[in-house]
Amino acid sequence: MKPTEVLMQEHRVIEVVLDCLEKMAEQCKKEKALDTESASQAVDFFRTFADGCHHHKEEDCLFPLLESKGFSREQGPTGVMLSEHETGRHHVRGMATAIETVASGDSTGQDQFVLHARSFVQLLREHILKEDQCLFQMANKALTEQDQQQLLDSFQHIEHDDLGPGTHEKYLCIAKQLAERYGVVSTASALSSGGSCCGH
Repeated sequence: MKPTEVLMQEHRVIEVVLDCLEKMAEQCKKEKALDTESASQAVDFFRTFADGCHHHKEEDCLFPLLESKGFSREQGPTGVMLSEHETGRHHVRGMATAIETVASGDSTGQDQFVLHARSFVQLLREHILKEDQCLFQMANKALTEQDQQQLLDSFQHIEHDDLGPGTHEKYLCIAKQLAERYGVVSTASALSSGGSCCGH
């Protein structure tokens, strides 16, 4: 399996939770009530799995390797992806603050949650499309077999050493639980198998 295939598998899992988040926002808007437990699980997932694991692999492993091959950060795709990662973090922080506001009894947090959730869903869906259809195709052409193996080894190190054994699997389970709760049909093979996207 190529490193880009690992990242694309993770994209499928992230998309499942994005679908759940979209339903949470719709429910919150319609019913004037936020399921703070589910919302907190989603925020935790995006912080740990999407950012701490997935974006970590891209920012610390894939992007620097591509830049060493001549990809420009200032004028190339990696710079755009990094900027969108930061925008995503802004929205995740906004959702977390909104959840705290609602939990304290202040209903104004509901609208803030919906605003940040919807913006985040749109941002990440477009971001994933760019990576799947453009950046990863470019990466596969630019990287040698040795580069690919180096990346796979780096990904395994992040999952098992940086995050800790079982962390990756824990968040796959959270994604599955949210999908079942919100009636989201998953096409992510990693979700149905319950295994690590790296195959370890």
